[in-house]
Amino acid sequence: MNPLMRGNPPLTARLEPWMERLLADAGLCSELVERFGSPVNLHDFSALERNAQELRTAAAGHGVDFQVYLARKANKTLGAIDAAVKAGCGLDVASLNELDQCLRRGVDPGRIIVTAAVKSAELLRLALENQVVVSLDNADEANDLLKLAGEAGVKPRVALRLASANPGIAPTRFGLRATAWLGFLGGLPDPAALEVAGIHFHLNGYSAPGRALLLAESIGLVDALAGIGQSPGFIDIGGGIPMSYLDDAGQWEDFWKALAGQEAGSEEITWKSDPLGAVGPGPSAEVYPYHQHPVRGQWLERILGDRPDDGQGSIAERLVARNLQLRCEPGRSLLDGCGLSLAKVAFVKERSDGVPLAGLHMNRTQCRSTSADFLLDPILIQGAEARAPRAPFDGFLVGAYCIEEELILRRRFDFPHGAAPGDLIAFPNTAGYLMHIVESASHQLPLAANVLWDGSNWVRDEIDEHVRRP
Repeated sequence: MNPLMRGNPPLTARLEPWMERLLADAGLCSELVERFGSPVNLHDFSALERNAQELRTAAAGHGVDFQVYLARKANKTLGAIDAAVKAGCGLDVASLNELDQCLRRGVDPGRIIVTAAVKSAELLRLALENQVVVSLDNADEANDLLKLAGEAGVKPRVALRLASANPGIAPTRFGLRATAWLGFLGGLPDPAALEVAGIHFHLNGYSAPGRALLLAESIGLVDALAGIGQSPGFIDIGGGIPMSYLDDAGQWEDFWKALAGQEAGSEEITWKSDPLGAVGPGPSAEVYPYHQHPVRGQWLERILGDRPDDGQGSIAERLVARNLQLRCEPGRSLLDGCGLSLAKVAFVKERSDGVPLAGLHMNRTQCRSTSADFLLDPILIQGAEARAPRAPFDGFLVGAYCIEEELILRRRFDFPHGAAPGDLIAFPNTAGYLMHIVESASHQLPLAANVLWDGSNWVRDEIDEHVRRP
């Protein structure tokens, strides 16, 4: 626990050794902020291969052919592409620029899949030019791809995105049911106009049993496709592979119990008594589950050993029997331990009613995903010289946007030794989504610089100067 700053109650982040070394060097942290600006996103991708290997080991234990694809949308750096390739991973891309960057970076087109929710004609053309597999979401998209493929004189390679027909699985906006896909393919003038290379699905949340059920459905679709001359070779379960930011399950439970007991208007735990979407003493569905178990390999073990239907064998046995490769597209869980963000304290003041505020040179989009808050304790790094006297306080972190609700985090924090302009705040383990997914340059404030450890120095990632494809 950081003795200079703690949440009420605390949520202590798990740190990689490289993070601990960096945070112990206040001079280097200050130098990086002075050199690259505030905030700055720092990346060390050394943990990525270890995270991928955990999943591979689980699959190998069941004899399952397996491949990991990094969800590129989780982190925009070009360094993430290079790290994924070095670790033997493929790339899952969600836009024209993401695909173009991967191809220009030398990624094998056979190790890329396009999963964008909405696909432009330019994106589809680039995928066709390079024979990259496209995950088809709907019939309109399929017809667009077929038209472009006809003009180019190529045969598209696709994965059919499957929406479950199981009433126990929540409805999804992604994909079509198996009957709809079979009907679409059966209605084509040339059923062989598409090469169905695989089945793909997106399932919200982190349920292992839910994925086992949808894998069983996917295998059923593979069997049906074989009956009409198609030979899918893989099933891709998408992302949603759990990880844990916290080692202490008790802290996670204690936080939600305390939040449930917060009196209306007290602000003891959160700004304006914000319940963060919780309706009781348990975790809210509006925030990421920062503590989970099992994660990664043990979670995948449960899926592969599951037997969703009596008498048909385990998921692993069904995959092996059909010589199907299993794929997944983690973002967060592959990037676990790969980044942190540093921001400089701009001021310490009081709200008009006396509540203490520490202002940072950053905005609230620069450490946030789509959930209600970032539920890890930041780490205070004192500057060499305080520009103002430090005095103990407990209050909130506010940011650069000119609105009342510009909270960097909505939790209240205790600063037992105070804070002063020039001090730094570190936000741990932000590489997966938290740096980039909703970042904004409103007010014409610059986006955070992206810096990576190249093995000997901290250098700016090329994405910050990357020229987009015309």
